[in-house]
Amino acid sequence: MKFLITAFLSIVLLSAHGQADSILRDFSNRPDHILVAAHRAPHADYPENSLAAIREAIRLGVDIVELDIRQTKDGILVLMHDKTITRTTGKPGGTGDYTYAELQQFPLLHNGQPTQERIPTFEEALKLTKDRILVDIDFKEGTPEAARKTVELVKASGTTSQVLFFLYDYKEIPQLRNWNPKIPIMPRAYNTGDIAGIGQMGTFPAIHIDDSYYSDSLANALRAGGTRVWLNALGKYDKAEKASPGTGFSELLKKHPRVNIIQTDLPAELLAYLRSKGFHR
Repeated sequence: MKFLITAFLSIVLLSAHGQADSILRDFSNRPDHILVAAHRAPHADYPENSLAAIREAIRLGVDIVELDIRQTKDGILVLMHDKTITRTTGKPGGTGDYTYAELQQFPLLHNGQPTQERIPTFEEALKLTKDRILVDIDFKEGTPEAARKTVELVKASGTTSQVLFFLYDYKEIPQLRNWNPKIPIMPRAYNTGDIAGIGQMGTFPAIHIDDSYYSDSLANALRAGGTRVWLNALGKYDKAEKASPGTGFSELLKKHPRVNIIQTDLPAELLAYLRSKGFHR
């Protein structure tokens, strides 16, 4: 049985090989197609930020998988959202308190129960996603050295065209471009003033905006310049969708009809909703 499951997953991943090209074509050429970003990878049935969750994103046909990057005591980049590993492994401390080998002793938890998954390296994630899905890099480590290592690993893996490097502070754009001028950057704009500041630094494939200052005119201006408009369904819209299917996502798009990337904790549900409306391939 284990052999059959492994063989089936291999067939699924092989059939998805090259899927990233289709996503990139939609990204660049079909702005009315709304792309789906899976927050921490689909984690309804698998541990967040795990290889199993990434495989599920590929199987579902998700466009973008959001992954959080931290560093181990011995300098290995790994996937982990929280500052500590307590919630995801039940162990104390953060990734920086352990070597990579030590972290591999701890099973990742799902719904509080241990699984067969372990904390993956960022390199493993890049190998798995190559040619299959786009990656939103949410860099959590906070040190320039680790950030540069992340950028260099992306380049070495041949996945530069598949990533969006998310920046909480757009003023860090010049440094990132200095390390790799070709890396796609998605800056966060907290207000319209940030939008103006970002605009002075050139054009970007996507900008992460907030619903607090969204307007159709702003979104239209960004889209006219070839920039996708990213908005989170995380929180109230996902919560509403979970409570009453079809309501949360319809409310989001009623209020923000010109967004064309949505990040969610419910990627399977969002894909189904968008496809039913003709907004996704």
